[in-house]
Amino acid sequence: MTILSFSELIQKCTDENKTIYEIAQNEEAILSGDAVDVIRLRVLEDLIAMKEAVKNGLNSREKAISGWCGDDCAKLIEKFSGKPALFGKIFEKITTYTLATAEENLRMGRIVACPTAGSCGIVPSVIIAVAEEKKITESEQINGLLAAGIIGLIVSNKVQLAGAVAGCQAECGVASAMAAGGLVQMLGGDNREIINASALALKNILGLTCDPVCGLVEVPCIKRNAFLAIHAVTAAELALCGVESKIPIDEIVDTLKITGQLMSPLLKETSLGGLAKTKTALELEKKLHAQKPLQN
Repeated sequence: MTILSFSELIQKCTDENKTIYEIAQNEEAILSGDAVDVIRLRVLEDLIAMKEAVKNGLNSREKAISGWCGDDCAKLIEKFSGKPALFGKIFEKITTYTLATAEENLRMGRIVACPTAGSCGIVPSVIIAVAEEKKITESEQINGLLAAGIIGLIVSNKVQLAGAVAGCQAECGVASAMAAGGLVQMLGGDNREIINASALALKNILGLTCDPVCGLVEVPCIKRNAFLAIHAVTAAELALCGVESKIPIDEIVDTLKITGQLMSPLLKETSLGGLAKTKTALELEKKLHAQKPLQN
């Protein structure tokens, strides 16, 4: 891709008098050699896959092989059916859809890694839940996903989006920034509001470690998705109200990279530190290893 920074993205939008999603689809069309309509159809396929993952996750209580996770989404559905959430219906949908998607991932179901499998619940839950409640068209949802995609792509130009490289700030953190920008795009925000939302989301999650218990993408990964989906909505709301990040997003991305470099290897997906080495985590590890091996 020819756009390597957010400042370049904004400049290109200004020069061509285009929105971020228009630049995103045009760039993808140039790279792939396909028409813009074909690019939008591919994004639609991703959107449909996201909705299928949500649907499947909502209808399943199947536990992971570990036995730790798989029914938290069902708990939310049961609670919200009798006692609404304090923040209303959109909050209910985002949190349940996030867990539904993340739990579908641990069952080895089909999900869209956006940007990674471990952070797969954040972007879909925000886009789909808000679209349903606000009656946002399919075309506008595609626009939101295109904006979210180019945000993640530009960040990936400077740092690999992997917990093993820069901690969970580079997975769930970047997903939250993508969701925030995509949501602002979908709600009709301008280009600077979109980028500002992403900046607010990303800078407030810097330093987030990757410390999965027993090396499984379950604890704390799944619940972290739900928190950072709501984090994305907070960033979007602030940006749409005119609240700005005093630190430009390109500098925030630079800081994310440096923070990842400074982070101990024990806190980068190795499961050798952080929550993965708490007393309870070590007990869970012993129990897991003591389980009878699965039979073919």
